[in-house]
Amino acid sequence: MTRRLIQLFTGLALYGLSISVMLEAGLGLEPWGVLNEGVTEQTPLSFGLVVCLIGALVLLLWIPLKQKPGFGTLANVVVIGLAVDATAPLVPDIDGYPLRALFLGLGILLNGIAGGLYIGAGLGPGPRDGLMTGLARRTGWPLRRVRTGIELTVLAAGWLLGGTVGVGTVLYALSIGPLVQFCLRRFSIPAAEPKPTLVPAE
Repeated sequence: MTRRLIQLFTGLALYGLSISVMLEAGLGLEPWGVLNEGVTEQTPLSFGLVVCLIGALVLLLWIPLKQKPGFGTLANVVVIGLAVDATAPLVPDIDGYPLRALFLGLGILLNGIAGGLYIGAGLGPGPRDGLMTGLARRTGWPLRRVRTGIELTVLAAGWLLGGTVGVGTVLYALSIGPLVQFCLRRFSIPAAEPKPTLVPAE
């Protein structure tokens, strides 16, 4: 359990850092990031606080879907947003397309590693992942269709609110699946096998 907790919080903190790096790149975010940025543009709230609030609202949608959050789910709602606000001031200001492209690639890579770490800890899915799987189970639709529908809706809403959509959005969509899958194979912690029950000799 100690290893799981360390891996979970390392992954969540790294996820927040990856968002800060992609924000500095300014070349486009993933769909939920576009929504978070759009809400930030329309309110006085910090990006990290918006991440926490939207995560909590998504978690409320689990109730009618009868999804049960794990400890990692609740930690996801809180830690990622805090990590964004904590790391954003530490990311250096950059200028010029080559550096922005480098930061974009670094942000996506860190995001993939972070996803492999916190998902591989096995302490519960993130609120957005649980929403997708819950809707797929209740509707009977393929998970791919549900995920595409949710992310297109979120992306459109974020763009209308002023979130950044760009080449980074497309690159993230194409690369994050293989990246997380690759990292999961290396970071997944297998479930502990039950200890054998000793049967007294007759």
